[in-house]
Parts: sequence; structure tokens; C-alpha cells
Amino acid sequence: MLQGVVPYPPEFQRIYRDKGYWEDRTLRDELQPCLERFADRVAVIDETGQLSYGELDRMSTNLALNLVALGLKPLDRVVIQLPNVKEFAVLYVALQKAGCIPIAALVTHRFAEIGQFVALSGATACVVPDTIRGFDYRDMAARVRAENAHLKHLVVMGEAAGDSVSLRELIERPAPLDEDALAAIEIDPTDPAVFQLSGGTTGIPKLIPRTHNDYAYNSKQAARETEVMPDSRLFIVLPIAHNLPLACPGLQGYLLNGAAVVLSTSARAPDAFAMIERHRVTHVIGVPALHIGWINDAAAAEHDLSSVRMIGSGGQRLQPEVKRRMREVYPNAFVQENFGMAEGTLMFVKRADSEDAQLETVGQPMCPDDEVMLLDEEDNVVPFGEVGEFCVRGPYTLRGYFAADEHNARAFTNDGFYRSGDLLRQHESGNYIVEGRIKDLINRGGEKISAEEIENLILMHPAVRNAACVPMPDARLGERMCAYLILHPGRNIELGELVAFLEEKEIARFKLPERIEIVDGFPVSAFGKVSKKSLVETISARLAEEAEA
Repeated sequence: MLQGVVPYPPEFQRIYRDKGYWEDRTLRDELQPCLERFADRVAVIDETGQLSYGELDRMSTNLALNLVALGLKPLDRVVIQLPNVKEFAVLYVALQKAGCIPIAALVTHRFAEIGQFVALSGATACVVPDTIRGFDYRDMAARVRAENAHLKHLVVMGEAAGDSVSLRELIERPAPLDEDALAAIEIDPTDPAVFQLSGGTTGIPKLIPRTHNDYAYNSKQAARETEVMPDSRLFIVLPIAHNLPLACPGLQGYLLNGAAVVLSTSARAPDAFAMIERHRVTHVIGVPALHIGWINDAAAAEHDLSSVRMIGSGGQRLQPEVKRRMREVYPNAFVQENFGMAEGTLMFVKRADSEDAQLETVGQPMCPDDEVMLLDEEDNVVPFGEVGEFCVRGPYTLRGYFAADEHNARAFTNDGFYRSGDLLRQHESGNYIVEGRIKDLINRGGEKISAEEIENLILMHPAVRNAACVPMPDARLGERMCAYLILHPGRNIELGELVAFLEEKEIARFKLPERIEIVDGFPVSAFGKVSKKSLVETISARLAEEAEA
């Protein structure tokens, strides 16, 4: 097993195998029969064209062989930073065939995040676009490589520069090896198939090892929960590397069922509805901010959305009134809220649930052996119906973040339950209702931002003595970030100045504060800690007053 990965205890491995959750098959071995069986079916569609399963098979095999010839070996970590394009699917499948481990980075990540992922994982390769909206990823990747000797290979989608390699060339150039080179690669199903990223409450996200065994079950069971059929078509506008669009069931789950995914790089409602109509999309996934924007756009009435059978929403709680409006916009669709985490456990609302449960809850864990506890602050199980921290263990929930022993000691109970930091309670139906969280996170449209990470950066500004970042309510995104600042005597700072300062730290733009409040001091709790609850209440009241005025 890869060093730094926390294994499932042997007794639980036996249970998960005996009950059929773990089949000891790698993702390569799960995908290959589907690529061959459905060779003539459409697998992936993007704004430039489509690939059949057969084409995806041939292109990914050739790419895998070229990557092996380049020097990549089984268990090598590869940071992927690509947008929603066909090439992502080709690369993802190729890495599984080569036994390499993709690290699911986002296009919005910058030097700080990518450098951390590379350093922590020991990545040997990085795959980036050339430029997007004027930002040069090649330059960023080259700077990361200069600081990490183990990062040997830079692969560029688009125009390669310097000693980087063209992804298109690796896909199209006949490989110098034959397919026996891939067949000879041995992969342990208990090793990671992919590294997902945590929401991260203590700085830059932690790496989540998702094993072949658990990630295959994750996608196959999620496909059953979301009623994926061979004729299904999933519309993906969320960043494809995210856990939800990649594997819940996402790209991976659809490929395992002979279905198709439709990828878009535009989240504009007219563009989205046009693709849904053109490709007769059956399943749509998004976050509440996205759905709210779409259903309130005039374009909704200008397109035929009758093909849509299932609308999925995750990342934040979806309010009942929004669900009702979604039912009107998509007249043939079931609105299915879900709750999940890159760390593992997934919940889905079902058609058989009562109307109240469909409107108010996020469902129940999808596996009978997802063991759940709702704990109070003293680690006591709360009575039914009361709010507690959602703690869970099961056949597709991690047992530890990668190479993070100190953090793992806090993030897991002594008997292996993952402390999610989310506050839930049980509905009378047995389903769960999300009531908030205890983690220090801002949930901006489904993107989780570590308050501590941004606070630490703000404290580098010479005008700032102390900082506390909190969520403030927002009708479209759910939450935005407000930075409360205590300044040094005689100093001042405006929001634009602070944003410009943080941009120099090369972090993703969605992490930037969108409001600042200058205060003389912070409220504190009975334990002497900054009372962020009080700060949230203050900014919420102020926003309400401003809206009324």
C-alpha cells in the first residue's frame, strides 16, 4: 500500500468483501469491459464534439502507453487541472489504465494550492491547460516544478512551451509500446485510485485517498440511487474533477453503465438550456446557487427541457420553495437533493419518500453499512430528532487523510468514525436534515473555503492586527465571505486593497473576501475564543437592515 494511506482495519475489509461492497477489482478492470461492450455508443460530449466508448478506449490506451513511455509508473501521482472537456475523460481513463493516481485539482486553483498538492503528494507529473481567460497555467506549473524536484513532467492541453509536453500529441502520437505494457501493470485495489480534496478547515485542502474498491462501489451505488440507465445523459457544468460530477455517479458512474455525459464550460442559463435541449439530457446536477440562477432566467421558457428526468442538487441545502419552482421548470423531472462529501458517505432523497421528506430532507446514507452517529460536544449520541455532529464510517468513507497523522487524530473518533463537522438531525421519516456545521468554513456556492487559510494570509498585511473570516448570507450563493478586521493604530484598509494583497498570494479567486468590517475587538465565547457565531449574527442583521433601507 502507498505510504501515507491509512488502511481500513482488516475486520472491516472482511465485512465489506463478504457483503459484496468491495469486489477487489481496479477501476481499470471495472471500466475496460464497458469500453468494449458499448464501443459504438456515445460516451462523452463537449462543446467541440463527441467520443464513442470505442474511441475513448483507443485514445486512453494510446495516451496511457505514451505516459508509461514518458516514465510514469504505477502509483505515481498526477495533478490534473483541466476544464470540462473530452480530454479530461481520456486522461482520467488513461491514468487508471497506467495505474497512476490523479489528484483532482480545480481550474480555479493557483500557485499556492497546486504547489501544496504537489509537495504533499510527491507528484511526478502535472497536466494543465495553456491559458484560460488570460491566466498562463504553464508558467505557474513551471514555477511549481522549480520548487519540487520530484515533479518531472509537465503536460499541457493546448500550446506546450519550454520542455513541457503536448497532451494532444500524447493522445494522437502512436505509442512506442504495445498494449502488453499496460496488461503487465499490477494495481492493488486497496490502493488509491484518485486523490480527492477536502473542504479544508485548517488551510489548503487535505488529500483524500479514494481506493479502487471504495470508489467503484461509490459510483455504482450512486448510479442506482439516481436511476442511471444506458440511455441516460448527464449534464455536467460543475468542475468535472469535483467528487460529485466525477464519481457520484458522475463521469465514472455513467461510463460504468454505458451512458453518456455532456460537458460544458459555460454555466450561463441560455448555454446550459441549449445543450440540455440539443443533446436530450436526462440528468442534471448542480448546486443551489446554479439552480436558482437557471430557474429564474428567461431562457428557461425558451427551450424544451422535457427530456430531463432527474435534477440533482448538493453542496448546500436546497430550500423547499426552490424545489417547487424547479419542478415547474423541469416538468418531467424528479428533484433529488443529496448530501455527500469527498471523504465518502452519500445520501439521496428517493421518489418513495413522503412529500415532506422530499422537500425538507437530504435522504439517508445509500449503503446499509454506513454507520452513523450524531454526537454532541462531549461525544454523546444525541436523542432522535436533536441536532448533532454527523459522524460516519462505512465501506466507501476514508479512514484517514493522506500523510496527515496529526490532523487525523482530531478528524476521527478512536473507533474510526469520520467527524464531518456537519450538524444534522433526523426527520421523522428517518431521513436527515442539514442544520449547519461546526467546521470553520464558508460555503460559497458549494465551494468550501477555509476561514483559517484566508485569515492567516490577511494577517500578513502590515495594517492588520487580527482577522476573523465568517460567512454572510447571500440569496444566490448561500454564503459569501466577510472579513472582520482589527487594525493597527493609525492604519486603514479598503476592500480593494485587501483583495489586491491576497491576489498576490496566488490563491483561487473564489476564496477572496467580498466585504470587510473594521472593528475594535472581537466578541469572545465563554472559553475565550472568538465568537464567530456572534459575528455572523451581526453581519446578517446588518445586511438585513441595508436591504430594508
